[in-house]
Amino acid sequence: MIKLRISDCGLQIELKNPKSTIRNPQSNVTISEIIATAAARLAAHKIENSRLDAEVLLGHVLNRDRAWLIAHYPDQISDSEMQYYEHLVERRAVREPLQYITAKQEFWGLDFLVTPDVLIPRPETELVVENARSLLRDALRPVVIDLCTGSGCIAICLARELTTARIFATDRSAEALTVARTNANHHGVEQRIRFIEGDLFGPLNVADMDGSVSVITANPPYVPIGDMAGLQPEVRDFEPELALLAGPEGTEVAGRIISEAPRYLRSGGSLVMEFGMGQAGVLRGMADRTGAYSTIDVLKDLAGIDRVLVAAKKQNFDTDAR
Repeated sequence: MIKLRISDCGLQIELKNPKSTIRNPQSNVTISEIIATAAARLAAHKIENSRLDAEVLLGHVLNRDRAWLIAHYPDQISDSEMQYYEHLVERRAVREPLQYITAKQEFWGLDFLVTPDVLIPRPETELVVENARSLLRDALRPVVIDLCTGSGCIAICLARELTTARIFATDRSAEALTVARTNANHHGVEQRIRFIEGDLFGPLNVADMDGSVSVITANPPYVPIGDMAGLQPEVRDFEPELALLAGPEGTEVAGRIISEAPRYLRSGGSLVMEFGMGQAGVLRGMADRTGAYSTIDVLKDLAGIDRVLVAAKKQNFDTDAR
């Protein structure tokens, strides 16, 4: 029997007296052949990087890295391991994301627990962490708000990088916050991040934070509802709609953040927010029309795509006079 459980360290596997229906116990199938067969299976289902995925899944089953697998290509695995491996390959064949199968994703050099309750962290989101860290490099005791925190990856990375920062992280999903708290505990920063359930700035209204925040980070939903059908199956069929869909235009949530952020930012404080492809012009216009920001910059990701808005609040801007 196969049992799965999620602990503070991530997904753990328990195999108890499994009866294999996958291969004969006397089979001489090697690790190399097992990976090749799985890769072919995944390729037939149009999985990109099918060989790598097959290796990652087997490494997950055996709790070994890729280098170990390569060094042990002639070896065999047990029937219980083979049974569990076949189960994982079938999950990937129906386009379930690799990260949900293994329950982890690397971000900023750290491993994060991910479940279907949270968006899978993407490399481009590291641009948010990088720029927030740069802005706060010389700050003594900065206050940071992370909106739509999801797995908590942005807030947790900033807590590790900025050891004196006070961080507040909000999300509408209680389930997502459970994952975020688990990740914060795993990385030793649970005492320095306050996770709060609620919509954007809403749960912070009681915290008397007006005009005191150094940086606001956000990776909000930014997919237009009409684009959902055209997304990759891994995204469309498995990632949480709450973290993906923003509205008909895709800029609705980001627009609210741009409008409401000046109330919380201190003079010279910055909003650092990820957005979707093709949205830079619209969001820059929204930020400009508030009259609250002295500079509005758009940063490109490693693919050369406009990805992150950085808007600094004007000195002595009066939000009450708007």
